Amino acid sequence: MEYKDYYEILGVKRDATESEIKSAYRKLARKFHPDVNKTKEAESKFKDINEAYEVLGDKAKRQRYDSLGSNWQGGQSYTPPPGFENFNFGGGQGGGYQSYTFNGEDLGGFSDFFSSLFGDMMGAGAARSTQGMNFNGFDFGGQPQSSGSRRARRPQTPKEDLDITKTLNITAKDVFNQKPIGVNFSEMERCTQCPPGGGYCSSCGGTGFNNVTKSIKVKLPAEVKEGQKVRLKGEGKVDAYGQAGDLYLIIHFQDREYEIDGSDLTKDIEITPPEAVLGTKKEIETLHGKIGIKIPTKTSTGQILRLKNLGLPKKAGGFGNLNARIKIIIPKDISAKQIELYKKIQES
Repeated sequence: MEYKDYYEILGVKRDATESEIKSAYRKLARKFHPDVNKTKEAESKFKDINEAYEVLGDKAKRQRYDSLGSNWQGGQSYTPPPGFENFNFGGGQGGGYQSYTFNGEDLGGFSDFFSSLFGDMMGAGAARSTQGMNFNGFDFGGQPQSSGSRRARRPQTPKEDLDITKTLNITAKDVFNQKPIGVNFSEMERCTQCPPGGGYCSSCGGTGFNNVTKSIKVKLPAEVKEGQKVRLKGEGKVDAYGQAGDLYLIIHFQDREYEIDGSDLTKDIEITPPEAVLGTKKEIETLHGKIGIKIPTKTSTGQILRLKNLGLPKKAGGFGNLNARIKIIIPKDISAKQIELYKKIQES
């Protein structure tokens, strides 16, 4: 059979510390995980990486492996010394180890080399207890679960939803300026600093989650509509593999001055009863600046004066319209003399 140099597979020295081995393993596991890396050699490398960490991440297995000596090289033909394969560290019953599975797909089991050395340690009783983030049956926050444990967990744990959906309140001015606007929000995310084995984590205080505050910039599309979803790729949650979900912003218009309909705006223009009857001129504020408009005689409440090209930007270029909607109001400080004049008008 072929000798496996587990130190070479993880790219660490033989005197590497537990933390160095763990760090190297996590980096490689992220790189070659079958759900992340779609190349042909990824599955084979991922199996080797997990097998190497199954050994070097366990003190008993590492001690047994190191007892072979350091004169071996990966790929060499290897035959266990007489009786070595029967050496027992007091683990579970012989055999019992099964294959790796990801998304229900069988990727094969441990190598013959591994089985010859550690078959007696891979029974159901030898499964190591770990804590951390689980992804498709693989515990990434701690050590790889034994294959027997993986088999018992099927069907596989569904992938973590990394997408975030938030409501974005905007005004007509936000759309008109056509400049990126700041978006700030907080989201509870799983802590990635928790130590294996369930020890106290100073990062999350032992809760397993952190409140993460994010600040991003978003440019609104032209003619954006109420309820429209704007997708920001890669701005969602991040998992243990470095994969990021998307952020979806649901548009909600919150403008006290304008009603927004695509590129068109509607704004109320207040006038008094005499102005409605006799007509008048008004200076009004628009997003394009102040302009003067003429209110015709005999204007009624609700009547629309369409002001072209004074709305919001269009996708095809140019601007929509501003609809000036007439609203007749009674002044609060009306005098007694004015009231008498209204009475005479009513009597006539």
